[in-house]
Amino acid sequence: MSEAPHLTFDLDKTGVSTGHLVVPKGADCEALSLPVFSCNRGEGPSLLITGGNHGNELEGPIVARRLVEWLPEAQKCGRIIIVPEINPLAVQAWTRNTPIDGKNLNRVFPGRSDGSVSERIADAISRVLLPMVDTIFDLHSFGPTWNYPPAVITHPIADVDLLTKTLRISEAFKLPVTLLWEHDDTAGMFDTWAHSQGKIFICAEFGGGTISAEALTIYDAGVRNGLIALGLIEGKAEYPMFRQQKSGQTLETNPSDQLKSPAPGIFEPRCSVLDEVKEGDLIGILHPMGSLSADSIDIRAPTTSIVCGILSGVYVQGNEEVASLARPLAI
Repeated sequence: MSEAPHLTFDLDKTGVSTGHLVVPKGADCEALSLPVFSCNRGEGPSLLITGGNHGNELEGPIVARRLVEWLPEAQKCGRIIIVPEINPLAVQAWTRNTPIDGKNLNRVFPGRSDGSVSERIADAISRVLLPMVDTIFDLHSFGPTWNYPPAVITHPIADVDLLTKTLRISEAFKLPVTLLWEHDDTAGMFDTWAHSQGKIFICAEFGGGTISAEALTIYDAGVRNGLIALGLIEGKAEYPMFRQQKSGQTLETNPSDQLKSPAPGIFEPRCSVLDEVKEGDLIGILHPMGSLSADSIDIRAPTTSIVCGILSGVYVQGNEEVASLARPLAI
């Protein structure tokens, strides 16, 4: 019988503790030891903060590790568990998916104890950590090839009360965008599984592209605001400065708002995130590479909307997403 996933320390111990979450070995690799931080201040909310779900989104691990530095002095009650990199194999390879099994960790929850390494990681988190908390902050970004505003994203939840609570905490981050995203690929997502267990799950999408000190300041502020909203730390929540503005908006998007490339070629963005566009406005241009005589292809907005995300200038395949549009959430 294989070893069960476990922690190397007692989460119920008062104060600050550190150790590891052990993910048992399998046929594809040896056991993994994921560093874990815990700060237990007694009665109050319980929170799990994770980063590194996708290995090429390093904003999460950086913000999580910065939290470990200042949280012990600031936390007043409750329990906070931090796992900066839940998929260290992908982080080390700087790849979205786990390099050993090629799987997207965020599509295999709740995992399998006898599965591949991604499934064993998901199983360890689902069985050992998730039952210990009420709320999860999973820290992502849109990756290195996208331009995206700092945002908190949630998917529609059938439980109206849980959706209301989730949106309330999401908006409390006071990031430029809170997005209700009707996604067509939610099977096996961490948040989908957590929602089924009655947990509040906050998916922070910390922008995209390069990681700058200025951007990290915004992300830090968002998480701090979330902790204030939960009552875990004291302080006044404020909107961080983003593009000379301190404001936020709640938007919604669905699969039809994803604009796809009509053919392979080089995508040239012609607008910026949070631009308001009308039907027919130019979003970007696709440059086919087969011939200099081939006309470039305009990609235009199908309706009045807000540009939520846009791909950087890169080569794309046919039917690859190049922009994501949204509109104000209709309550």
